[in-house]
Amino acid sequence: MNIAIVGAGTRCQVLMKTLKSHSFRELKPRIVAVVDEREDAICIEQARQDGIFITKDYNDLFNRDNIDLIIELTGRQEVFYDILRKKKKTVRAFDNKTAQLFWELSRISVLQEKTNEELEKTRSLYHVVMNELLEEDVMIISPSYQIIDVNETLAKKLGLEPRDLIGRYCYEVSHNQDVPCEGKEHPCPLAQTLETKKSSKTTHIHHDSDNKELHYSISCYPILEDGKIAGVLEISRDITRDIDIQKIMMQQEKLASIGQLAAGVAHEINNPMTTILTTAMLMQEDMAPEDPNYGELKTIADETLRCRKIVNSLLSFARQTKPQKKASDLNNIILDAVALTRKQAAFKDVSLNHDLARNIPKLRVDKDQMQQAFINLALNAIEATDPGGEVTFLSRIVEEDKVVSISISDTGKGIHEKDLGRIFEPFFTTKENGTGLGMAITHGLVEQNGGTLSVKSKLGEGTTFEIRLHLENSERDVH
Repeated sequence: MNIAIVGAGTRCQVLMKTLKSHSFRELKPRIVAVVDEREDAICIEQARQDGIFITKDYNDLFNRDNIDLIIELTGRQEVFYDILRKKKKTVRAFDNKTAQLFWELSRISVLQEKTNEELEKTRSLYHVVMNELLEEDVMIISPSYQIIDVNETLAKKLGLEPRDLIGRYCYEVSHNQDVPCEGKEHPCPLAQTLETKKSSKTTHIHHDSDNKELHYSISCYPILEDGKIAGVLEISRDITRDIDIQKIMMQQEKLASIGQLAAGVAHEINNPMTTILTTAMLMQEDMAPEDPNYGELKTIADETLRCRKIVNSLLSFARQTKPQKKASDLNNIILDAVALTRKQAAFKDVSLNHDLARNIPKLRVDKDQMQQAFINLALNAIEATDPGGEVTFLSRIVEEDKVVSISISDTGKGIHEKDLGRIFEPFFTTKENGTGLGMAITHGLVEQNGGTLSVKSKLGEGTTFEIRLHLENSERDVH
């Protein structure tokens, strides 16, 4: 079996070592290709030494004839789905849960008579799969719902040792309750597997300490001995990020459709608005200011100018300008935005501050687009803050997430919880004279530069907008 691996990180390294160090009775697995965008990924050099085909783009795999199986190890669900769509029908594809194959092999081998050396090899393989290859939360559960074993990932998450969890009930550990999960909100895949002797899968919604929804994908696989279920392998994975990405993609499609409509409507409205404005101003020139109609014409001109402002916002929203990305000093862009908005802050008696980390590398972004995004957020924060309040820019590196975080916080009135979910929707506004396009435009600018924009707010406590940009686009990763 010829295998291609997408993602040359730690899991790839473990899998390569496992395939080299263990013999297989029927299958003869062999790695023939490794894919990773990063040239310094852990497995790239080893693959090069072994004469294995290396590429940065997994699309290069689909035209090769020597691949039987593609294993996606990046953990990015969108990549796995794209591989499923594009691969040849004769090629199989698995995600991280392919490691379960090795677990099944080790369980089967335990049932057979072995020498002490063979038994030790099986135990070593089991340890590798449970604690190194599988990064998800894993439990081996008996038919009576008691935990037989857990991996170190889950134990560390709970702040315990694996031995502290063995013997306890699974629902006690995973859901802090005294009875098994049930009902529409929390269907139990374990119960379904015990009933059908087949694998089952479901999604549970949990809540963290801030009452934020966390989505978990829970899969159960039966472990059979002599046709009976001896236990169940349960794998839980936090898919909150995947769900968020799906929502973002849906929002992007929605924004693109609205953008096309907005562009057409804006162009159609712009011409008659110009005619109305010009006619009103010409009529004003022919009459004295004390003429009763003079004031009416001024109203027409002012309202027409307001319409033109809305039209220009529509055109800005609809315009999909390709970013011109260059290595840029993010802190300098922030400082320029602060300088350009300081007068507006001073006029409203709002203090405009910044606290910028010095260790931020240059990022490949469109300087003008990011500056516009910072200015939009700064002006929005200043407008939302009462005199005497503060607006603060903060930049820092979040190493565990491999991102640069830029937050813009204010001490203003805050945003109502029911409005937070709609803040980036086009035409949604809580301002009397707002067009509802400022946040949508800003959101689009950030996304065009490969970043994300989120918001947190509480009434009476202010609002914080956070931009996150990936460090993989920085100079320190390029060189």
